[in-house]
Amino acid sequence: MRFEEVNGNIFYNGDCIMGAQEHIPDNSVDLIITDPPYGINGDRLHQHYNRDETFVVGGYVEVPAAGYGEFSLNWIREAKRILRPGGSIYIVSGYTNLYHILHALRETGLTEVNHIIWKYNFGVYTSRKYVSSHYHILYYEKPGAERRFNLESRYGVGEKAPDNGSPNYRDREDVWCINREYKPGQVKNKNELPTELLIKMLQYSSNEGDLVCDMFLGGFSTARTAIGLNRRATGFELSESIFDLRVKELRDTRPGCLLPSLRTPRIEGPENRGRPWTESDRKTLVSRFTRLTESGSTKKAAVERLGRELGRGRWSIEKMLKREGIRRSGRQSRTENEESGPGRQTRADQGQH
Repeated sequence: MRFEEVNGNIFYNGDCIMGAQEHIPDNSVDLIITDPPYGINGDRLHQHYNRDETFVVGGYVEVPAAGYGEFSLNWIREAKRILRPGGSIYIVSGYTNLYHILHALRETGLTEVNHIIWKYNFGVYTSRKYVSSHYHILYYEKPGAERRFNLESRYGVGEKAPDNGSPNYRDREDVWCINREYKPGQVKNKNELPTELLIKMLQYSSNEGDLVCDMFLGGFSTARTAIGLNRRATGFELSESIFDLRVKELRDTRPGCLLPSLRTPRIEGPENRGRPWTESDRKTLVSRFTRLTESGSTKKAAVERLGRELGRGRWSIEKMLKREGIRRSGRQSRTENEESGPGRQTRADQGQH
């Protein structure tokens, strides 16, 4: 299988299933964003969209509808293998073969996070039914570790819009209205994801330095955006003509070039809000909470103090305490299992004698 290296990022010209098996180690990818073939005669897409194909790159490889289920299961199985535990995957799909992709996701054991609807412009014109103007974005995770989700990567949770609404809340709703990119007179692939859409997924689900993979590179828009946000990128493209053209173009993309264009969120409150809890964080929380409550502090006072010490919000601390099995007081939760064991009396029992 042929490959090209661009600024330390390796891209493969070949089938993603065999290519991943040969070149991508288990549990090595932080995030997958991909737009697989739809199995709807995409090689004749102009018949669906009534558009001029003059500037569209040739070489698109479609998947036969009859084999779409097996095809989906095979590539999603590889996607799960290469994702690290806690890694995320976004799959863009139309509705025709959506059920095949959903079936494959369930069969491979990936877990749903959100089913996002992407509403776009330039829908398929119809005269005897409603206009189709959306795609599905299936956001799933690989179980086994804490999933990365950068809550305040785009808007602070305390920010207010002019109408007093929350931009953070609105940005995280599961219906996204993002227009396609209109490129008259420019070379383009048959179906390219807009940069704005990709930036949003990359900001929420990855950090600088993370490895982002696209199983179906197409116009290399995922790779280009990932590199522009200072992520590492890899992926596969079966078409030789598309691969050669897009790799050449990608060499002009400077790592981190998109970072200055990003909005800076106004973040207020706890400095560690939204940051994943590490094992060390959890042990510190339990230990400190237990000591505080044993010394006579109420749960409310202990939680408030730990919020200041750990830079966390009250709800985050209470949720983690509950997850760690501490529901009432540190002293009681720590000792109840010891005192209720075989041959031991509980404090309630001792008080009756």
